[in-house]
Amino acid sequence: MTVQDTIRVEVAYALPHKQAILSLDVPPGTTVLAAARQSGITDKFEGIDLDNAKFGIFGAVVAPTQVLAEGDRVEIYRPLVADPKEVRKARAARVKERRSAQAD
Repeated sequence: MTVQDTIRVEVAYALPHKQAILSLDVPPGTTVLAAARQSGITDKFEGIDLDNAKFGIFGAVVAPTQVLAEGDRVEIYRPLVADPKEVRKARAARVKERRSAQAD
């Protein structure tokens, strides 16, 4: 049994108007944060703060210290502009208001 010298992973980041998925070979034991740094993704997108970013692998949130496996896709998540819970509350309040107005 031989140990692989590198594993192939991807690093992905997306804005509404621009996306990138970068493939790279990293040594086994590489963490999510280390792969994100090695990918050079911050050269392609301004304002990515890798030290404070949230990360995922195929849609599942993971710690920056998560060790990668062959074929993993690291996803760098942007900060939320609006709190989803607050957005749902506001939407429910508008629906309630409309129903109340229709009942009158």
